[in-house]
Amino acid sequence: MATGEDKPRVGVDDWVASVQDRREQRSGLAGLARRVDDVVPAWARLALFAVVAASLPLWMDRGDLFAYGIFTLVYVLLGLGLNVVVGYAGLLDLGYVALFGFGAYSYALLSSEHYGIHWPSAVSIPLVVVATALLGLLLGLPSRRLLGDYLAIVTLFFGQAFVVFVNAANPTVRGKGLTGGPNGIADIDPNDLFGYELTTRRQQYWFILAIVLLVLVGLHFLSESRTGRAWRALREDPLAAEAMSMPVNRLKLKAFALGAGIAGLTGCVFAAVLTAVTSGNFALPILITIYAIVVLGGIGSLTGVVVGAIVINVSFQFLAPENPQNNARILFYLVIVLLLMLSMRPLWRLAVVLAGTVAFGLAAHVLAEAISPSWTAGAVVEGGRFAGLISDWVIIPSGHDRFANGAYIALIVAILAVTRIRGVWRTLSLVPTVYLAAVVWETSFVEQPAVARWILFGALLVFLMTVRPQGLLGTPRVEIV
Repeated sequence: MATGEDKPRVGVDDWVASVQDRREQRSGLAGLARRVDDVVPAWARLALFAVVAASLPLWMDRGDLFAYGIFTLVYVLLGLGLNVVVGYAGLLDLGYVALFGFGAYSYALLSSEHYGIHWPSAVSIPLVVVATALLGLLLGLPSRRLLGDYLAIVTLFFGQAFVVFVNAANPTVRGKGLTGGPNGIADIDPNDLFGYELTTRRQQYWFILAIVLLVLVGLHFLSESRTGRAWRALREDPLAAEAMSMPVNRLKLKAFALGAGIAGLTGCVFAAVLTAVTSGNFALPILITIYAIVVLGGIGSLTGVVVGAIVINVSFQFLAPENPQNNARILFYLVIVLLLMLSMRPLWRLAVVLAGTVAFGLAAHVLAEAISPSWTAGAVVEGGRFAGLISDWVIIPSGHDRFANGAYIALIVAILAVTRIRGVWRTLSLVPTVYLAAVVWETSFVEQPAVARWILFGALLVFLMTVRPQGLLGTPRVEIV
């Protein structure tokens, strides 16, 4: 009887995959994360996450707990729900955020001052979860005949229609607008446990953490069950799964319903924590963020969803507009170094690129100043002693308004050139490319952290999908052509 690593994997040719697995074990930081994920049992990872997460309220203040703790847990829940549909069943659902919004608005209608209905959470949350799951079931009906891009278009239309409905189409019920229009619904009741209202940030955080842990445990056992294996087979090859007499349509509907139920549950706790909901909470950027979490962590990986949510939310908060621009600068250069570390082998090439970039920048700065002092007379955005180093390394002109646009175009050309060459020439070409990235950052984006965070994560995800299409902890797909 096959046990442990000898068990066959659904949808994977083990003979072909063995080569890929050996490559994965040698792939630097990502390979290390993959090995840790394989060696450490699921219960140990869950216990470690629970202990660390539960301790956050003991040393974080109220504001940081809300921004870094509660929002990260909300993202984890949203990522887990989307992971069921996309990661397990392989269905491209672009209307997922509408289900999240439906859950939030439904809870707001049942437990708020809007209509004077104040049902307790023990009643309203299960009812909303079931209603959202049924809505997800209806949304999944087209998946019986539509796949891939066609299903994505249908679900995207549903997501945008929901935003239009709650924002503009606002029917009157009992003398009040159903969704409150652009103003949304306010004065939402907090969650409660057997009549005890959770009003403090600590109480809310621990309540959401308990929900996250329960969902993680449930999805782990579901993933290892017969249904979970059938979902993975469906994801790898729907035709082969159907040929093996699997109920493909039923599996798709189950995935849509379960993912929608988790989204509705998240909407309930989200509305209760914010005590208000508006249409802006469920716009397209939220959908992009949730997909980024799932893709970054690894499609189909529960641990990956948690890691992706932590990385993205902490980074987003780090780049929040109210934080100093120095945060954005530090994260930018850390991302550059991280991308180089993940992509360059052997490591001596990384040392050559970093040392060469520093030398190239110093030489370019001296040359530009020799041509005209105006080419290096530009002001550096605040950042302490780090800003002083930047002013002696990066060309920041004064009075040359078109320089930033020209540097941006040059950076795009340089990146395209790097992708077309190989060997030692690629290593050498990375030196001016990295320096151009620093110039563009310092002259165009460092003062706009809200824009910069999307640029950073866009570049990170594009690079990750090129190097590791399965994400940090995802399982690579093996195809024989």
